[in-house]
Amino acid sequence: MSRILVTGATGYVGGRLVPRLLSEGHSVRCLVRSPGKLNHVAWHDQVEIVKGEVGNVPALAMNEIDVAIYLVHGIGDGDDWVAKEVRDADNFRHSAEAAGVGRIIYLGGMGADDPSLSEHLSSRHAVGQTLAAGTIPVTELRAAVIIGSGSASFEMLRYLVEVLPVMVTPKWVTTKSQPIAISDVLDYLVRAIEAPEPLTGIYEIGGPDVVSYAEMMAIYAQEAGLKRRRLIPVPVLTPRLSSHWVGIVTPVPASLARPLVASLVNEVVVRDTRTIKALGAPQRSLREAIRLALGRTRSGDVPTAFTAADLQPFRAYETDPSWAGGTELIDERTTTTDSSVEEVFAALCSLGGDTGWHSGEWLWRLRGFIDVLWGGPGLRRGRRDPRSLVIGDYVDFWRVEDLRAPEFLRLHAEMLLPGDAWLEWTVSATTTGTTIVQRARFKPRGLWGRIYWYSVLPFHSLVFPGLLRGVIKQARTGGRRRA
Repeated sequence: MSRILVTGATGYVGGRLVPRLLSEGHSVRCLVRSPGKLNHVAWHDQVEIVKGEVGNVPALAMNEIDVAIYLVHGIGDGDDWVAKEVRDADNFRHSAEAAGVGRIIYLGGMGADDPSLSEHLSSRHAVGQTLAAGTIPVTELRAAVIIGSGSASFEMLRYLVEVLPVMVTPKWVTTKSQPIAISDVLDYLVRAIEAPEPLTGIYEIGGPDVVSYAEMMAIYAQEAGLKRRRLIPVPVLTPRLSSHWVGIVTPVPASLARPLVASLVNEVVVRDTRTIKALGAPQRSLREAIRLALGRTRSGDVPTAFTAADLQPFRAYETDPSWAGGTELIDERTTTTDSSVEEVFAALCSLGGDTGWHSGEWLWRLRGFIDVLWGGPGLRRGRRDPRSLVIGDYVDFWRVEDLRAPEFLRLHAEMLLPGDAWLEWTVSATTTGTTIVQRARFKPRGLWGRIYWYSVLPFHSLVFPGLLRGVIKQARTGGRRRA
């Protein structure tokens, strides 16, 4: 049994790795920026949770750790995200050295180290080089496209194929890659952790199939039971233009799609047998990985998703009270109902997705469409679960920032705005029933933020009263969703 520190435990890979490590008998400590995101997971009470960041690691996080797992990725996280990734890795390495950590295992990105490498993959390599620059043995696993339910790569593939029967495609759809199933990624991570001696250096991990993106789309269509998709290559379609197209069609915002798409121009294929000799061969073919991911997606059994990551396009912001400074504009409405607090809260927790927002649906759809055109997530993300919510969940273009059942729910807007917006409800019992206080809060940035608030203010009367009425009606009918 090893004592393992997992960074990025609220993210896509980390959220799946932790229960795997626990099942293997290891002792796990999680370093996370938002501990509340782990409140709902089944393994919450089986791990030690330390609040912090890789760029400023608390001393407690590294204490008595045998293996540190580095799964943090800052892609698109601000204008200087590339430089910040290196700074964070440098700080993490020094913290690990000071604490006497035995080894570091890092999951990075595949690709040949040459000038044509994309910014995204170059940053992944720079992080690996920074972690390996010290005295601690570092195992760098370099993966290509990771296929699994909820992964950014899979969701991008899924939406492109399912939404577009005919696609105008750029040249990068012919670039070869070696996609790997998330289950194989987890296997390799565990094997590297449990290796008797540290495996130092770079190990490229890929599945058994080498395919182009066009071939990947064709395999997905077959597995999904769709008609053959027709691709029309256009050489002038650049990665930047492609990212806007991806942002419109898929749940991946253009700001995140841009570096991902730019990486698709680079061939990412395993170039030697080093990994197989040291860690074994992958178990799942691309077709098997897609089939499994599709099954989990359709059944709603998606344990982690890329949208849970603490990246700028999906970030949950800490909110300050009005007395902390700055302008806060509020639309507050209060109503009462004879339904119980629990019934009202259940109705609130089913908003969005198939349930919708009860009133002014065309306005919500219009706002979502505008958000997509601007590169935001729009309404396409829907919900993880139709009835229940946990901190960190996405609800259309909102994110659950705070939840204290059955009294309080706060959603933070992830649509592109000239400011920060929240929608929150406080539910309290009275002698005659339940009182609901609904607040739409907005902290504007500059003049444009104020112009935006007052331009949409007239539409509040078309949306928010009906939203409350819909919640009350649903609470009275036992929380059943609308057809």
